[in-house]
Amino acid sequence: MKPDIEIAQAAEVQHIEKIAEKVGLSRDDLDFYGKYKAKVPLDVLKRFDGNKDGKLIFVTAITATKAGEGKTVTSIGLCQGMGQLGKKVMLSLREPSLGPTFGIKGGATGGGYSQIYPMWDIDLHFTGDIHAVGTAHNLLSALVENHVSKKNPLGIDPTKITWRKAMDMNARELRKIVVGLGGRSQGGVPHESGFDITVASEIMAILALSKDMADLRQRLSKMVVGYTYDNKPVTADQLKGIGAMCLLLKDAIAPTLVQTLEGQPAFIHGAPFANIAHGNSSIIATKYALKMADYVITEGGFAMDLGGEKFFDIVCRITGLKPDVAVLVASIRALKMHGGMD
Repeated sequence: MKPDIEIAQAAEVQHIEKIAEKVGLSRDDLDFYGKYKAKVPLDVLKRFDGNKDGKLIFVTAITATKAGEGKTVTSIGLCQGMGQLGKKVMLSLREPSLGPTFGIKGGATGGGYSQIYPMWDIDLHFTGDIHAVGTAHNLLSALVENHVSKKNPLGIDPTKITWRKAMDMNARELRKIVVGLGGRSQGGVPHESGFDITVASEIMAILALSKDMADLRQRLSKMVVGYTYDNKPVTADQLKGIGAMCLLLKDAIAPTLVQTLEGQPAFIHGAPFANIAHGNSSIIATKYALKMADYVITEGGFAMDLGGEKFFDIVCRITGLKPDVAVLVASIRALKMHGGMD
């Protein structure tokens, strides 16, 4: 079989405007990012609030091997198969992170003839949502550092700053560092810090769990960034930067519409890790996909004991969603590993 990228390059895909028409969206409803990607603003999505929900199909897996278990391939293949049967079906999936994309797992757009398109954009930068989250995260970090170095009226203890830095890359050498060198006028107050991958940021989890901008703002304001000298928590709201952070996230809160290789619509939105956060696509994407299609397929990150359990314990509780069926992926490779044969 041809490599994934050659299959994608040879695919006869449609302009995203044609894909949008399948779920009741017009050209004027879309914010285009080229021919094959478009964001759907929240005010447009709210038009669908009165629609009846479709059926929700949740894809999970047994504990995965290092290479993953093929949940995304299964999700996309199931979507394409139902499309071939004439069903009005849609996907709701997470956005890939550059860290795993350049690591052992690779991209997260499926494989073979079960792919979402365009893989080279979705796997790399896409519409900039992850970068927006990283910028908002680092803005808050800068506010914390500046506050500590400029008289520190809140009395933040530099040794108890819990809000670190973020970048969307595997850079293990930056996980534990010392910042603030050079004196107060040049570098601030020295203390230990470090970088986390952007999709592990609390802001990414909040983005994926927020219902709208008001909900996003409220959740951001409650984030704890550190503790005072007398061990009292300091929240992001106390640093007066929530408005600026929301402004940075104003486009990132809208889901992006793409397509499978066979022309089924797919929302790609949210990228929280399942081992650190809840590991599912945004509730905005899943909620409105259910309003637009008769069947919606989504997946949980890693396995049932991580993204699967958190989908039921967190996402379903917040949204009231109840999957109509769950699909469990169990590969021969994983069964061999768990059986002690690999």
